[in-house]
Amino acid sequence: MRDFDEIYRIAADRKGGPKALEALLSEPLSVAELEATTDDRWLVAMARCVFQAGFSWKVIEAKWEGFEAAFDGFDPARVAFYHGEDMDRLVTDKGIVRNSIKIASVIDNARFIQDLAKEHGSAASFFARWPNEDYVGLLQVIAKRGSRLGSATGQRMLRSMGRDSFILSPDVTARLIAEDVVAKAPSSKRDMAAVQVAFNEWADQSGRGLTQISQVLAYSI
Repeated sequence: MRDFDEIYRIAADRKGGPKALEALLSEPLSVAELEATTDDRWLVAMARCVFQAGFSWKVIEAKWEGFEAAFDGFDPARVAFYHGEDMDRLVTDKGIVRNSIKIASVIDNARFIQDLAKEHGSAASFFARWPNEDYVGLLQVIAKRGSRLGSATGQRMLRSMGRDSFILSPDVTARLIAEDVVAKAPSSKRDMAAVQVAFNEWADQSGRGLTQISQVLAYSI
């Protein structure tokens, strides 16, 4: 596995130099900024990423005002108590994408957020305070306790909220394979643990967070 500086140089050469590369890198939110995020916005991010998965993002964006109205502004306290009549209403609402499985996931994730709020004061605190050194563990929690938040969906959700994170995109995966971190797209616990070790080592070498390391890996391909 190459040192991060070597991979950075590859990415910089591909993007026109260090200055050009730095302009492409994102700055995640601080822990304090994440903790200030209201829990309804976390439910919004979950719902948006779930509905975007396998569907046209443009269609979802065009209908999003309808989603906000249909789900009562994504207030977790209200959505968590939806019942059969609410499902009947939602699956016939032409203002949203009427996919019953994904609609049900919003309700389940509202309950997930409510549980996190009871356990940690707010869902935002839970997401903000989880250590980067065990980011894979965070992905496992949201995949297990959340609804339809496994794999890329959960990763995109965290990134969309500004949480320091890596996304195992095809380009990031290609770099991980090139560095002998994994032999194929990581899916097993063993492979994900190896990915975490690699990111932790690159973080120690560079002083950068998961988001920027992930982006540099992607830009190096």
